Amino acid sequence: MNVRCIALAISIFTTSSVLATNNIEMWKGTSYNQDVPTVESVLGYEIGKKITSHADMVTYFRALEKAKPNSIKIKRYGTSWEGRELIVAAIGSDDNIKNLESFAEDMQALSTSSKTSTLIKKLPASVWLGYSVHGNEISGTDSAMMTAYHLLAANNDETVNKILGNTLVFIDPLQNPDGRTRFTSRYYSTVGLVHSDDRLSAEHNEPWPSGRSNHYLFDMNRDWLALTQPETRGRVKEMNHYRPLVVIDLHEMGGDQSYYFAPAAKPINPHMTDEQVENMALIGKNIGAHFDNNGFDYFTREIFDAFYPGYGDSWPTFYGASASTYEVSSSRGEIFRKSSGEVMTYANTVKRHFVASIATLEGASINRVKLLNDYVAYQQSSIKQGKEDKNSRYYIISNKTNRFGAHKLAALMTEHDVEVQVATQDFKVCGKQYPSGTYFIDSAQPKGRFVKTTFDKQVDMSQDFIKEQERLRSRKLSNQIYDVTGWSLPLMFGVDVQECGRKPTKSSGLFVADTKLVGKVINKNSKFGYVIPWVDMASGQFLTQALRAGLVVKSADQSFTLESGLQFPAGSLIVERHNNSEDLTNIIDRMAKGTGTVVQGIDSSWVTKGPSFGSNNTPLMVAPKIALAWDEPVSSLSAGHVRYVIEQEFKYPVTAIRTSTLSWANLKNYEVLILPNGYYNRVLGKSGADNIKSWVKSGGVLITLAGATKFAADPDFGLLDTKRELAYREGESLYKKSDDATVEGVLLTSRKALVESAENSKEKPDYVAGVLANVEVDQEHWLTVGVKSNVVGPAFGNDIYKPIELASGKNLAWFANEDKVLASGYLWAENKKQLAYKPFLIYQPMGNGMVIGFTQDPTTRAYFDGLNIMFLNSIFRAASHARVLR
Repeated sequence: MNVRCIALAISIFTTSSVLATNNIEMWKGTSYNQDVPTVESVLGYEIGKKITSHADMVTYFRALEKAKPNSIKIKRYGTSWEGRELIVAAIGSDDNIKNLESFAEDMQALSTSSKTSTLIKKLPASVWLGYSVHGNEISGTDSAMMTAYHLLAANNDETVNKILGNTLVFIDPLQNPDGRTRFTSRYYSTVGLVHSDDRLSAEHNEPWPSGRSNHYLFDMNRDWLALTQPETRGRVKEMNHYRPLVVIDLHEMGGDQSYYFAPAAKPINPHMTDEQVENMALIGKNIGAHFDNNGFDYFTREIFDAFYPGYGDSWPTFYGASASTYEVSSSRGEIFRKSSGEVMTYANTVKRHFVASIATLEGASINRVKLLNDYVAYQQSSIKQGKEDKNSRYYIISNKTNRFGAHKLAALMTEHDVEVQVATQDFKVCGKQYPSGTYFIDSAQPKGRFVKTTFDKQVDMSQDFIKEQERLRSRKLSNQIYDVTGWSLPLMFGVDVQECGRKPTKSSGLFVADTKLVGKVINKNSKFGYVIPWVDMASGQFLTQALRAGLVVKSADQSFTLESGLQFPAGSLIVERHNNSEDLTNIIDRMAKGTGTVVQGIDSSWVTKGPSFGSNNTPLMVAPKIALAWDEPVSSLSAGHVRYVIEQEFKYPVTAIRTSTLSWANLKNYEVLILPNGYYNRVLGKSGADNIKSWVKSGGVLITLAGATKFAADPDFGLLDTKRELAYREGESLYKKSDDATVEGVLLTSRKALVESAENSKEKPDYVAGVLANVEVDQEHWLTVGVKSNVVGPAFGNDIYKPIELASGKNLAWFANEDKVLASGYLWAENKKQLAYKPFLIYQPMGNGMVIGFTQDPTTRAYFDGLNIMFLNSIFRAASHARVLR
């Protein structure tokens, strides 16, 4: 036998041996009740020996409920996009499970009840354990099963008895069933004779898109603010119902790391309290003791901050819970070899999450009274703070210019369990007049801090933290800012919100989330037809539904006035009777009510100002076929966000096409091609760019977002006549450029001079975590009709573009000046200066078609609703203005 064969035999033997000895004792010294079914007895394998599927997980939890109906109750709280059920299991003493709904009522009443002390004496602690929100972070679901089994089957275990004696446990075993199903099916399809522990193996390298995201490729751990996905909405509704005191979101991280739990890293959201942070430190310390007893390495505080309110470990804190993220090193399969040489099995990752889960429950049980008191104090102090805010206690959501956005924002806040009022008559307050139907929020309520952190334009990180980040940056070291630093919902939704210290009106009622936006038709039986003012996304959805229904629709590129005196803004839609079916009146009525649009019937087409209905400035709208680049090298998140916005917000279908296909495919059947954020150079290259360019010249509309705009602007590909900028540097280097082997000597007199002399002459701008930026809009172009003169968009990364020259196209939206460019968040001073007046939206005609470049992604996380009209225009209006040659 040669050396290679011997090595292979040893490898196979080692791997097989590891798997064969996978029967790890989960909790030392515990015996289990034989009447409670094990995973093996139900599913045919020991826990940790196999990655459990969603269907098998549900089967097992149902088996536990059947065996112990008085101790566990399974509730279905939602359905994923692909039809898989989402369940939560409540586990506790017989009395606590029997009185589960009474518990929910008491928790909701606790913050305002006059019997607070009595309720605290009788209420159990409560913990919500959420597993595997990222579908490829696999160990969570199996550890959830083990945790449930252990709580129900452990015989006279002191820790379990302590937990069940005074604590209700909510187990959400699989938050992302669609992503997990994607991962498990592809993982097991790659396994050969034995499982490979090599990180280079196909088993450990997922194809695009990974199982991390859900059906629409959303990272659902970033969706707790916008609530765009059904999985998140169902979960939030359930948590608002039971108000668990401790919420844990269990994840996986890189396989070479150990285990992370609370305390969290800085920065901490200033609307969280010291007590909440302290509670997680107490629980973290208890986990540390158990990890020490088990010989598990761990770390705290170094990463995973608690600043952005849209994570699973931060959102619950704004109703008063104490919450945290746990992260275990991932095997990303059944076996994995770390860079240290240690072989890690799937069972090992399952066990560590299991131990952390039980230790968390124990910590909550020990601190029951403190947790309940802190929960009450949080909500009562929220009410008190709101009452003491003399200048901005109330937030008035104006619906004058954006009815759709105002209604959607009000509905979203009610889903977050925020009390929203709606005025029942006109009123005037704080110097402004508002109509009946205006929404407003009183921040003096239990969720007042949530209102503040989501509605205020700015939430500041601590000055000490910022100072340290600037120090790190000055030394060319990585900063510790993670994800986004700005997220004001009114800014992102493009809705005007006024802060006021006085109650807006006494005449109001509670707003209900599922209340529909009221649409109507004025002069329904009009002689000539109908005009739909182009004002918000209600009219946008009307357009897409009309096109899908086959209606003939025109749109005016400019504002116009009819003989009757009626005035309509640029972009307004025109539906004429003579071009459509005899049943047009009923069709228009249904669409108005379905979309919440106010439609104006007209008796004559005579225009006294602006373009007539037969003008070239009133083009016929087409129903475009939309192609979306899909697969490598597209950012799966960006692709999912784009598809979601078009399909679920615009209500219009999209066809996903493999990116590599675009290099050669005949795209003649499509009017619009969208390239989401990504790195296209290698996959498309020159041949792909030339194929797309030929299609554009024949009348196609190419839309590029963020990284795709970088590809289009590359001079080697020639799709967009702009260029990315290097970082702006003031002055010259102390060392003169020279082609010689040596340079002239200089004197460095300070550390600052040392840093300056070491600067790269050609360097990108510093990378920016996500902020909200003010964007100014050219409103004299058909591509921006209906878009406000000032909108808010994302600024992320370090791509800054030179304005396109007029000979090639137009800059239709650009970042505001240095003093105003930052709308919310934290932006490096140099980036503020360089970003000012640089393009956000670029339009370039090309032959009979056009290229539309967004330098940022307007669909990011589907929460920039204020950009939806701009993005919709780039699809539907652009397609209608292209001269298609077939």
